[in-house]
Amino acid sequence: MAHAVRRMSTFTLNTDGRPHPVENSLTALTVVFGLLAFISSFFHGLHLLTSWSGLAGIVTGAWGQYVSATTAERFLLVIFLAASAVGFGIGLAHGGLFGGLW
Repeated sequence: MAHAVRRMSTFTLNTDGRPHPVENSLTALTVVFGLLAFISSFFHGLHLLTSWSGLAGIVTGAWGQYVSATTAERFLLVIFLAASAVGFGIGLAHGGLFGGLW
């Protein structure tokens, strides 16, 4: 009697089997900036961090979308690009990129 071997599925952005170091780096940066912008947007006094990390997430996410090679990369890029944009907008509403410094 043959037993089916069940493999644990691993998460990878390289679903086509080829390495994509630049695309994966842009995806990782967008995830970090998106999380930072979104989470810090809940705190009014962190509008500088929120707006700058949101802007950085928008730039890296847009560039990542332009050069992305796999669907997994695009999936994460779209989600965290949106989180960056939300954080950026809230950061602008709370004081902007230079609010309180000038």
